[in-house]
Amino acid sequence: MKTYKIQTNVSGTRSINISDEHLETIRKYSLFNNLTDSNGIIDESVLDKLKLTIRSILEGEEGTNKELLDLCLDVVYNNNMKAFGLNQLVQLFIKWDTENFSAENPE
Repeated sequence: MKTYKIQTNVSGTRSINISDEHLETIRKYSLFNNLTDSNGIIDESVLDKLKLTIRSILEGEEGTNKELLDLCLDVVYNNNMKAFGLNQLVQLFIKWDTENFSAENPE
């Protein structure tokens, strides 16, 4: 399991560790699809939208979903997670997804 560190504020004094499992969960549930508006700007309202999306998935499933709960506890609801951190997470996810899954679907 590989871990990555993302900066969650502009000054670089706060960060969150992200694991491959977190990124796989984001991919599995397509959590970043249609997350931003057409302007592509990630602000606090986008972070709130992500939280609501995850909450909706959790409420709609039977039992507990450990991978989504881990993502919530470790990343999305982390005290350090703000819009800047979500932007960094999206950039990390795009890079990770390209490196790990672009070979599956060569165009």
